[in-house]
Amino acid sequence: MAKVGIIGGSGLYKMEGLEQVEDLTIIDTPFGPPSDHFLTGKVDGTDVVFLSRHGRGHHISPGEINYRANIFELKRLGVDAIISVSACGSMKEEIKPMDFVVPDQFIDRTNSGRAATFFTGGIVAHVSMAEPVSPELTGVLIGCCRELGATVHSKGTYVNMEGPQFSTKAESNLYRSWGVDIIGMTNMVEAKLAREAEIAYASLCAVTDYDCWHSGHDSVTVDMIISYLNKNIETARKIIGLAVPRIGKITQFTAQDALKHAIMTDPAQIPEQKKRELQIIVGKYIK
Repeated sequence: MAKVGIIGGSGLYKMEGLEQVEDLTIIDTPFGPPSDHFLTGKVDGTDVVFLSRHGRGHHISPGEINYRANIFELKRLGVDAIISVSACGSMKEEIKPMDFVVPDQFIDRTNSGRAATFFTGGIVAHVSMAEPVSPELTGVLIGCCRELGATVHSKGTYVNMEGPQFSTKAESNLYRSWGVDIIGMTNMVEAKLAREAEIAYASLCAVTDYDCWHSGHDSVTVDMIISYLNKNIETARKIIGLAVPRIGKITQFTAQDALKHAIMTDPAQIPEQKKRELQIIVGKYIK
């Protein structure tokens, strides 16, 4: 059975329904410390690993998250598929607060120098990001949303802004002119790193606001986001609880061979230290 990783975003700091829970304190990885402890356990017999993206208590800003450490440790813990849960703003009238979106595309607008690849320091790889999410996972998430009666948009483009500030109206209208559907601060780097680690990845995005472009709604505030988030976080938990055992039964993911033709560096030229650091990621291709 597949092992499922859950990355909880704003409002989702713990995993309900876990049985046989173990709290793993990971002090360090080759890329530094992860966001928080990892909780492992089972949901209906399926192995699950849970991580709070911003740390319990929400103390890590989007640009300060150690995305590499988070994804690396999920890989080391044997995770095959990741469901990333996050809050987002809507860029279209028909995508309303309290809706869910399962995006199929991303645009990266971050500028803080977030480390978005494992392949540095003497090794180069170019994975395909044409289809950045797992069709196997998105199909399950969409089906579970509908089964529970949640309004879900089965595709959409997620623009990843830098943050932590919200958009200006000029920025918001610019993104709308590009035809994007939702806006957030975290998921693009996760998708890139998950692909490099050959882990299937999909996002379950809970809409909390209309960003600041909508003249009929108040400007975005933290209170507004928390209010809507609290209302639909229980639905998100139910979606995850329904999805996990179904994902656990999937035996093949398209992301599992993402590195097969992606590593460009002559193995003889890769530093031995780098080979050791990345063994859990590149080990089946480079010894």
